[in-house]
Amino acid sequence: MPANTDDELVPVAVEVFSMLADATRVRIILALRGGERSVGALAQEVGKQTAAVSQHLAKLRMARMVTTRHDGTRVFYQLVDEHAITLVLSALHQAEHTVDDNPAHHRAGS
Repeated sequence: MPANTDDELVPVAVEVFSMLADATRVRIILALRGGERSVGALAQEVGKQTAAVSQHLAKLRMARMVTTRHDGTRVFYQLVDEHAITLVLSALHQAEHTVDDNPAHHRAGS
């Protein structure tokens, strides 16, 4: 573990969790698991207006969870690395424990 965990990383980790404490942003992260997407494609996939998805993507970009690629006038978003999706999937697994004594992710390995 890094030497200054309590002093430096814990508050930043709290900010990461805060960034992911929004259903639309979690859905965006899940959608990007399949590869890069345009804002319009993401909006359709998460069932939100393009403007709202753009605002969420701006926050995720400032948090360095997503990055962009420009192709002419179109902007495509992708995950910076696997860490955000790992956090989201772990949270979903934890959520399964809340609603099911024998969650699907445990049964899948049986």
